[in-house]
Amino acid sequence: MAALDAGAHDALRVAGLAALMAAALLLLTANLWRIQVRTVGKFDQDAVEQSTRALRVPGARGRLLARGGEVLADNRPACNVALDLAVFRRAGRWARTVDEVLRELDELRHIIGRPPSLTAADIDRHIQSRLPMPLIAWRDLSPEELARFMEQADGRPGVDVVVEPVRAYPQGSRAAHVLGYVGRAGGDAEDKRTYQFVLSESEGRAGLEKRWNKELCGQPGTARLDVDVTGFRRGLTVERSPEPGADLHLTLDLRIQKLAEAALGDMPGAIVMLDPNCGDVLAMASAPGFDPNAFLPVFSASLWETLNQDPAKPMLNRAMSEVYAPGSVFKPVVASAALSSGRVTTETLFECAGYAVIGGLRIRCWNTAGHGSVALRRGIEQSCNAYFAQAGAQCGWDAIYELARRMGFGQPTGIDGYYEVAGVLPNDAWKRQHWHEGWRLGDTANCSIGQGALAVTPLQMAAATAALANGGRVFRPRFVRGVQRAGEAAPAWLAPVLVRDLQWKPELARAVRQGMYDVIMSPTGTGRRARIEGAALAGKTGTAEFGVKGSGSKHTWMIVFGPYEAPRYALAMLFEQGDSGGSTVAPRVRRLMQSVMDGAEELAPDGSHT
Repeated sequence: MAALDAGAHDALRVAGLAALMAAALLLLTANLWRIQVRTVGKFDQDAVEQSTRALRVPGARGRLLARGGEVLADNRPACNVALDLAVFRRAGRWARTVDEVLRELDELRHIIGRPPSLTAADIDRHIQSRLPMPLIAWRDLSPEELARFMEQADGRPGVDVVVEPVRAYPQGSRAAHVLGYVGRAGGDAEDKRTYQFVLSESEGRAGLEKRWNKELCGQPGTARLDVDVTGFRRGLTVERSPEPGADLHLTLDLRIQKLAEAALGDMPGAIVMLDPNCGDVLAMASAPGFDPNAFLPVFSASLWETLNQDPAKPMLNRAMSEVYAPGSVFKPVVASAALSSGRVTTETLFECAGYAVIGGLRIRCWNTAGHGSVALRRGIEQSCNAYFAQAGAQCGWDAIYELARRMGFGQPTGIDGYYEVAGVLPNDAWKRQHWHEGWRLGDTANCSIGQGALAVTPLQMAAATAALANGGRVFRPRFVRGVQRAGEAAPAWLAPVLVRDLQWKPELARAVRQGMYDVIMSPTGTGRRARIEGAALAGKTGTAEFGVKGSGSKHTWMIVFGPYEAPRYALAMLFEQGDSGGSTVAPRVRRLMQSVMDGAEELAPDGSHT
């Protein structure tokens, strides 16, 4: 009986084991069906993703063209020496492959004639992060280096010359502060999510290159890299070709730009010339300058440090990114406000005894003997501080402030460039915030002669000069007048932007213009050294003290428009150190305006003797 029970128990154990095995077999069969049938598409996709890599291919960067079609920024082919690491792969640790690459680089160094810019650590990083991509060992071979390579190294296994576009500035340092420069793009977060690899691309770092970077860059393309199990590239398929960026047609007149830069010479300063009828920037120059080609194909840390530590600030665009006390070039604005207020007329007389005392502040005139009784037209011609201090006090700072604000002071002009500063147009609220005291009558007198806390850019002064020239229309200055995208036969021209019409009465505008005419055309005008034969100009000189009082440091200015009856040019010229606007700036204005209006390619002869 016991034997029968034992046998039955064994039979149950066998049956249970068989059932367990059957269940396991059933589960295995179900999983195999799920893997091989139901989710086979997912595993196929995983296999594809593990054997391909997405590559972002940038489009060619658009050009920057001057008004006459001259190329200011373009792309040139740069020849680089690249290594295919699959050819130099050695069995075992990656260090053996690194050593093999270093050996090859040493041999190539003697052929090319300069050492590579790679270390063992650079090669190792490339292996770890960019293995399917070529390893660039030399960039931008000179013609001599390329010739030696082709003669002695062409056909070496795993070594080839690859060509990439590099930004180029055919005019060198010409208009460098306006154009800006480029650097290597770092790639944004979306690119890093979409692409495993991104080909070298430049992006704007300053000037128009930065402000219009999106339009200049174009649309990237996509390629697929086929890689083997070790990560080396085995093929490449282009999925979408890149589209080139747009060309920008600029307002800059290359001839006038050259003349403006020559007029500045080596003296720290700035020049802005506008078309007063539309706001086009015909020239913008800042000295000292720099050559953006020095940053290409990549700029070195040492060069960047040298330029930024230079006390002359060659990277600073003084025309729109620096502010200065305007001195007497602000007086036409004060004259316009005084006349508009109705509290001062063209016949109102103020006494100049060589000075004026306003609100307890003694305002000195350059003519220490005094001008006597002065009306508006002579006050502008003689740049009489006593006249303008009293005229400003008579009409009140609120009237001057409001007109100056509407003319664009104390705020960016909105120009389509990069990094424009606002300047300072002070009033009671500003003074309480910054100096913790209220506005006084002496502040009005001081600012009415362009001193005090007032600070402007040469661009703002040029824009205000344009409004004085055209009768009160304030245009937004601009650099870009047309955008031409790839495949378009002609650019899309951009309309000028009229910010506001000041609606000056004709007699008001005429009175101020006549005073500015006398500044240059009268034998006693402070700007008579800017007079040229055969053309009538109008302008205003200015000399503004800065720094420690009594130090003798002066910013010297002149603003000009012409021809007088039908202005085509509005100019602001500044030198950071000088004697006076009449002696330092006016002769250079004469040379520049004569050359511009005569259609000359070179500056007119020095007129310092006139």
